[in-house]
Amino acid sequence: MFKLANIDLNLLVVFDLLYQEQNTQRVALRLGITQPAVSHALKRLRHLLNDELFERTSQGLQPTPRASQLHPGIADALARLSDTLNLHDDFNPALSERTFNINMTDIGEIVFLPPLLQHLSHLALGVSLSTVRSHHNGLKQEMEEGQIDLAVGLIPQLRAGFYQQRLFVQRYVCLMRHDHPLAIGDFSLEAFRSAAHAVVVAQGTGHGVVEEQLARSGVVRPVRLTLPNFAAVPYIVSSSDLVVTVTYKLAEAMQARFGLAVREHPLTFPEIPINLFWHRRFHQDPGNRWLRELVFSMFSE
Repeated sequence: MFKLANIDLNLLVVFDLLYQEQNTQRVALRLGITQPAVSHALKRLRHLLNDELFERTSQGLQPTPRASQLHPGIADALARLSDTLNLHDDFNPALSERTFNINMTDIGEIVFLPPLLQHLSHLALGVSLSTVRSHHNGLKQEMEEGQIDLAVGLIPQLRAGFYQQRLFVQRYVCLMRHDHPLAIGDFSLEAFRSAAHAVVVAQGTGHGVVEEQLARSGVVRPVRLTLPNFAAVPYIVSSSDLVVTVTYKLAEAMQARFGLAVREHPLTFPEIPINLFWHRRFHQDPGNRWLRELVFSMFSE
């Protein structure tokens, strides 16, 4: 029994071309090598397979019965190998049925998914998206293993082994119902302090910078509601007197649909860079490259 580890793949390429061309000179030209090199390869094949494989006739090199028996399988294997090695050229979003997993927060889902899904519905009907939450070392490992294709946000732990691309910089604003007493007129720090607030404590995200900055500034305000995420914010704020501090991108996405007012924040917060991340193992993956180029083209500023 032959062991693949003991077979030089180049010999099989020479065998396939000899079967097609039946001439060592033409094979040499196709491979860009000398005719003696082709003859030497044929000699090694004969020894390896214990058969003459090709006999010289008035019609040129003619395959032996053994060569004719071997050729279909070898030609098919070489074609499959070539197809596999060239898969990077074959991603077609219009035909693909791939599911991409993206690590993002609930803010990311609100901001990114509606326009992304609309785009896919026109140009990539078979492509699906799945959002996930993974943090710290779990995220690094899952992206390294290919379980997560891309990550979006402020994720400082993704450094060695990762590429990143800036999408935009987040700033913070105040969100309230459109007919809130503070929706028009002066919105000073004192007005902010006196308003009733909803606070979102989003664990594992960059949103903690809000509470940290308020604490450093010595700003105390009445908190009437604390939430673990942003999903319910527009429903609650639109039907109450509560004011909430959110990113401008989120406020922009919610404002018209829920009849909300957006006010510039009376405090200055550090701007939060929102980046797109992917692992270097998948830098050349055609599907990964297509999706990150799409995200960048749609959301970068």
